[in-house]
Amino acid sequence: MKKRVITYIDGFNLYFGLKSKGWRKYYWLNLFELSNNILQESQTLVKVKYFTARIEEPEEKRKRQLYFLEALETLNKIEMFFGKYLTTPMICRNCGAKWIKSNEKETDVNIAIELLTDAIMDGFDTALIISGDSDLAPAIKRTKQLCPRKRIISVFPPKRVSNELKNCADGYFNLSESKIKCSLFPDEIMKPNGFILHKPAEWK
Repeated sequence: MKKRVITYIDGFNLYFGLKSKGWRKYYWLNLFELSNNILQESQTLVKVKYFTARIEEPEEKRKRQLYFLEALETLNKIEMFFGKYLTTPMICRNCGAKWIKSNEKETDVNIAIELLTDAIMDGFDTALIISGDSDLAPAIKRTKQLCPRKRIISVFPPKRVSNELKNCADGYFNLSESKIKCSLFPDEIMKPNGFILHKPAEWK
C-alpha cells in the first residue's frame, strides 16, 4: 500500500523564493501537479493545503493573485487557508522618505495547526512542507514528539533554505527548477461555469 502524503505550502515563502530567482514565468503554478511531481513512487497524494493571505493593494497585484486563486479552485484535493496581509506606512527618521511595509501574518500558525491536527487524526503518513520559514520548526518538533511514526520532510523553495528545518525534519530537499517548470497551468483555464481564466501577461 502506498504511503499517504499531504503537502503544506507556504504561499508567500514560495512566491518570494521564485521572485528571488527572477522566475516570474513560474508564478502560474499548478500546486497539485507540483506536489505530485515531487512524490516518490511509493507515495500517493491525498491533499494539498495552501496557506496565503489576500492582497488588498496595489490593484494590479490583487487582480493577479485573484486569478491565481481562482485557478487553484479548479483543482481537486486542494484546500486554501487565509491569514492576514498587513500594510504599514513607514517613514525614514533621517531623510523623511516614505514607503509601505507589507507583512503576511498567521501562515506559520495555520500550518502548525493543520500539521499537528492531521498527524493526530492520522491524515497522512508523510507530510511535505514547502517552506523555508524557520518559525515552523517548533511545530515540526511537537508533531514528531506526539506522532513519532509520522515522517515530515522539508521542501525548500529557491533561496529559502533553513538549517533549523533541516535539523528537525526527517529529511529535506530543494525544490528544483525542473520540477517547477513541468508543473505549470496552461495559459488558459476553463472554470466549471465556462469562464476562461488567462495567465497574467506579466507572468509570461
